[in-house]
Amino acid sequence: MSAAGQARAPRTTRQWVVLGVAAVLLATLCLVAGRWQWDRYEDRSAQIDLIEANWSAAAVPVEDVLDGPGAVLPDDAVWQPVTLTGRYESDATVLLRNRPVHSTPGYHVLVPFVAEHPDAPDGIVVVIDRGFVPLGADGSAPASVPEAPAGEVEVTASLRLDEPPSSRGAPEGQVQAISTAQVLAAGPDGAAWADGRTVGAYGALRAEEPRPATAPVALPAPDTDPGSHLSYAFQWGVFSVGAIAGYVLLWRRERGALRGATVSAGDLLLAAPDVDAATGGTTSRARRPARPGARGLLSRPTADSDDEDALIDSQLR
Repeated sequence: MSAAGQARAPRTTRQWVVLGVAAVLLATLCLVAGRWQWDRYEDRSAQIDLIEANWSAAAVPVEDVLDGPGAVLPDDAVWQPVTLTGRYESDATVLLRNRPVHSTPGYHVLVPFVAEHPDAPDGIVVVIDRGFVPLGADGSAPASVPEAPAGEVEVTASLRLDEPPSSRGAPEGQVQAISTAQVLAAGPDGAAWADGRTVGAYGALRAEEPRPATAPVALPAPDTDPGSHLSYAFQWGVFSVGAIAGYVLLWRRERGALRGATVSAGDLLLAAPDVDAATGGTTSRARRPARPGARGLLSRPTADSDDEDALIDSQLR
């Protein structure tokens, strides 16, 4: 079979329409994914701005942020340092599972703290995350849990919103999330003793006075890494443009190939021999080379030019 016969037939209008719809659909999906990454980038940027504004802020009395029992931490006060004066309920200590620090597996030590508050005669109860303790020998519990200071203590902590309650089970005295209700319920005496005094926040310990002889590993500063959301958003945008550009490029290449095939067919037709009606021979369609001294189509023939024409015709026959 000839090369022309083996060539793929040009795409039909229906095929081009299907390809166009597919390209538009792909570009749209890429734009949606890019927008999702952009939204995540903006959310993360807002979180970082809040951390940078509040983490380094001066500590204020807890009543300036939480106005009493049942108060919920305002969104713009997350990571705000506060001072609390009161006592730890060490007997109600609970361990937070599966929360590594610097890639080291272990537990967080959660201790309820009864803080003085001008609008609560019995004080408010705030769960304090005192820090991290590594796994013990068998991994089911830490090797030891440092005791919280006894008596009156002044605590400086960064306030955090309560985490959603976890539906996963945990061994006795342990929890899977820092949800005030779940932490108190996991204590040996349950949560009844704190009824009506809890708040919708917990504290990440920054300092405590008096300082204990031994303490858990201090919690790290909050992460301010923006992640890769912005670069992913731009990548999805490039993919979207590429889907449309690929379709246009394919269309232009096929149109160019079709135009080239048409020109080639025309050249073959012009080069095909003609049959001479008088002699039965053939003559070429190709233009004869210009004769030296010729001055154009309107030049008058001479005897020499007639002789040259006769000679060329005889050679062509």
